[in-house]
Amino acid sequence: MRVAVIGAGVIGLATAYSLVRQGHSVELIEGRDDVALETSFANGGQLSYRYVSPLADAGVPLQAIGWMLRGADAPLRFRPQASLHQWRWCLQFLLACRRSVNRRNAAHLLRLALHSQQILRSWREQDQLDGFAWRANGKLVIYRDQHSLHKGAAAIDDDSGQRLLDAAQCVDVEPALAPLAASLHGGIYSPGDEVADCHLFCTELLRRLRASPAFHLHTGQSVSAMRTEGKRVRSVVLGRDDVAIDHLVVAAGTGSVGLIRPLGIDLPIYPLKGYSLTVGLADQDRVPQTNVTDYDNKVVYARLDDQLRVAAMVDIAGWDAGLDQQRIATLQRLASATFPGAGDYQRARQWAGLRPATPQGTPLIGRSGFDNLWLNVGHGSLGFTLACGSADLLASVIGGSPPAVSLDGLSLPA
Repeated sequence: MRVAVIGAGVIGLATAYSLVRQGHSVELIEGRDDVALETSFANGGQLSYRYVSPLADAGVPLQAIGWMLRGADAPLRFRPQASLHQWRWCLQFLLACRRSVNRRNAAHLLRLALHSQQILRSWREQDQLDGFAWRANGKLVIYRDQHSLHKGAAAIDDDSGQRLLDAAQCVDVEPALAPLAASLHGGIYSPGDEVADCHLFCTELLRRLRASPAFHLHTGQSVSAMRTEGKRVRSVVLGRDDVAIDHLVVAAGTGSVGLIRPLGIDLPIYPLKGYSLTVGLADQDRVPQTNVTDYDNKVVYARLDDQLRVAAMVDIAGWDAGLDQQRIATLQRLASATFPGAGDYQRARQWAGLRPATPQGTPLIGRSGFDNLWLNVGHGSLGFTLACGSADLLASVIGGSPPAVSLDGLSLPA
């Protein structure tokens, strides 16, 4: 079948790769001049397969009020907009801030994440996919607050493989944390988690795709219209060209909202803006070899070959992806205090991106209400982690096969 995929970030590229692997012809459409230039360009780099709890949880609204009073250095910042879409999303988020809802959605995410890990493993082994700084180095979530540690420990599943550590054990796992030992209450270690460079992963997928005659990339072109007949999309309009299709996949991140709104599909997705630094390494002994998440400051650290990626923050503040230098300065200060001497944070490459998030934190994979229009959107901060599994499941459904794991809780409500 001929399938068009809109969006050439990690979700769209992984979807195209899965479809081509399963024998379909793919037209990949990207409005930018190259692939993976937006949210997939410089994300956190952590493939966090077992630590997938959604942001919406009991106590978060009250905690968020405290964060917002801190100003520019708050992990979460809310800027009200004259936008019904923003306020509706926020209301739905507040309704999802219950422990029972969080645990239910965390179970859905864990199921998808573990499948995604399996699919990436199969691509690396069967297709010899490499060249994107992949390592299986584990993930350590450190806690500076006793209450936060107890809350995190209570959420550990016996089957997850996660381990509760005290401060000394955290340093044993990650010696670069030694200067912080006195300020740590403990941590949770996930030995099976991984790390990779998302942008390099995207470019490697594209290189493999270009070797297939079943693949065609359209860059610098946006879909100006979708021609429909009843509940089917017959073609997409690119400039003066009408591209006839059998199926259409929307994987355009936050851009998906406006793209399919003319079809009467209202996606519950809002951009959560995040920031990152990419730092050249200076002192190998001060650089974490394990993925580290500083829970109380909401900062993640991931070594990507000869660089350290530092990512953090959530801004609920509209659709502007521009850099906020106050936020960047805060990130530089936090990183310098956590891993001093690892690199020159003042000379780091700066980045900001819009994570496409649903209120409940679970992505939308599968049917849209149109017979041949499919969704692969709303992965929030877990886009890289969930990309391969989401792509595999969607490609199976499009091809008429049952998905390898259930899409329950991971689809647009009927």
